[in-house]
Amino acid sequence: MTSKPLFDGDVVIAGGGLAGMTLALAMDQAGLSVAVVDALEFSDQLAPTFDGRASALAYTSWRMFEALGVAEHLREHAQRIEHILVCDGRPYGGDKPGGPGPHTLHFDRNEISEGPDGEPLGWMAENRRSRQALVKALQARPQITLIAPARADRYEHRKGGIDLVLADGQRLSGKLLVACDGKFSRLRDQARVRTAGWGYGQKGLVATVRHAEPHNGTAYEYFLPSGPFAILPLTDNRSSLVWTEPDAIADALKEAPEAVFQEELEARFGDFLGEVRPEGPRFAYPLGLRYAEQFCDDRIAFVGDAARGIHPLAGQGFNLGIRDAAALAEVCGEARRVGLDIGAVSTLRRYEDWRKFDSATLAAGTDFFNRLFSNDIEPIRQLRGIGLSIVDSIPPARRFFMRQAGGETGDPPRLLKGQRLDAA
Repeated sequence: MTSKPLFDGDVVIAGGGLAGMTLALAMDQAGLSVAVVDALEFSDQLAPTFDGRASALAYTSWRMFEALGVAEHLREHAQRIEHILVCDGRPYGGDKPGGPGPHTLHFDRNEISEGPDGEPLGWMAENRRSRQALVKALQARPQITLIAPARADRYEHRKGGIDLVLADGQRLSGKLLVACDGKFSRLRDQARVRTAGWGYGQKGLVATVRHAEPHNGTAYEYFLPSGPFAILPLTDNRSSLVWTEPDAIADALKEAPEAVFQEELEARFGDFLGEVRPEGPRFAYPLGLRYAEQFCDDRIAFVGDAARGIHPLAGQGFNLGIRDAAALAEVCGEARRVGLDIGAVSTLRRYEDWRKFDSATLAAGTDFFNRLFSNDIEPIRQLRGIGLSIVDSIPPARRFFMRQAGGETGDPPRLLKGQRLDAA
């Protein structure tokens, strides 16, 4: 005799990371019953030593967080991004080390949102702070079922639904299963959905630094021959570094003595923000491109890194997962209201069609720019530098790229416009 499932409702989400928790809140707001399963205790993901990363939230992602009741818990820990400065080459140009080089591209949020209270280009927040905010928002929704720690083992179709079977044999029943279980998705593999992609032979070294001078909400992206070097503003005179190097160099820097790491850091960072010191542990993550050939199958959808993983140079990884969640929740909520099956392939194809173009464009774009800029070939350097200067001199082009990065082009889902899914 089959035991009673732990959950019997509309949507089962496998993976309680940032994308999974965001999706759970969106599905709940759309009027669907939801369960979230994760292999880790949610409290384990809140420690500063968990992964060390910080993520950029596009302004449309922040609108969604406001609509879902997450922003109120995150605001005091999030830093507005007022400017983005892109520079081709080493950060040694200008009047002093760290100043802009001869070819720069400057994005100013005042071009698309004027006034002191206008929307910034985005927000920066440490991932653990985003998790804390999401957990608080989830705790305010006791109707959402949270099951952790529990490892998803496989899924089984049944008439009119799908079951997620856990490693201990217990199961959760739903009409739709959503895989938010990362770029090495176990459930995507079971569905035999193929992926295309490759590694870059690079790792992203992630660390937090404190500096003497204020960053004034400016994010810096230097394209060095080894890969992008990003300085991303955090609260309290701190910045998050995403420092791309070939695998062996990144590993050596991660394990280097503090004095050696400090020397290498100063050589790349410069002194334009005064004295700079690392704060906290260092982490290194392999970089690559991975793209699923389809974002859904019969009663299963793929969201976040389970659908695609891209290079972090544009800071769009988490935002793509948020956009997935916004689109899928809206599609399923509308299907439910008109009496359609939320797990039917015909329903899920609407989600896939909505998300594939944006995903493919960003995946191809980040891959192209990483290859274009991660070299020191003089003719190419000259051409790309001229290209940056040309774009910088054309205001409509700058505004287009800012809106594109903000997630506002095309047909954004309602949540990305700040509209609640339960509003009339």
